[in-house]
Amino acid sequence: MRALAAFAAGLLFGLGLCLSGMADPAKVLAFLDVSDDFDPSLAFVMAGAIAVALPGFRLVRRRGRPLFDDGFHLPPRAPVDARLVGGAALFGVGWGLSGFCPGPAIVAVPLGAPGALVFVAAMLAGFAIARAAPARRRSEPATDG
Repeated sequence: MRALAAFAAGLLFGLGLCLSGMADPAKVLAFLDVSDDFDPSLAFVMAGAIAVALPGFRLVRRRGRPLFDDGFHLPPRAPVDARLVGGAALFGVGWGLSGFCPGPAIVAVPLGAPGALVFVAAMLAGFAIARAAPARRRSEPATDG
């Protein structure tokens, strides 16, 4: 049942991206380029998503556990550090250069959007590098000053 719920949620998210046009990198790039043919529709999609998700998230958090799992899997609170800021900057540069972020890129691959497959391959390589980087740092011996 858990896998079916995850599939239904992913399908609903993908359909939302297709219906809103957010799987089209040209639409995203038109939003990010405020100097030329600015398209504000991405802001309306984001505002609509927040308007739906925020009350739903608050209702769900009142539950002791999710419907199809033993507990919520939320990231721990962590301070804003150089690694977070650097990762956010890299994400923004990648989004601005390609017009893709992870969800729309995965939706765009079967739609045959130009560059989507290259983006997803690069994204997966980035995930692997990010997972390997902390492990390497932890295994390095500590230095005293």
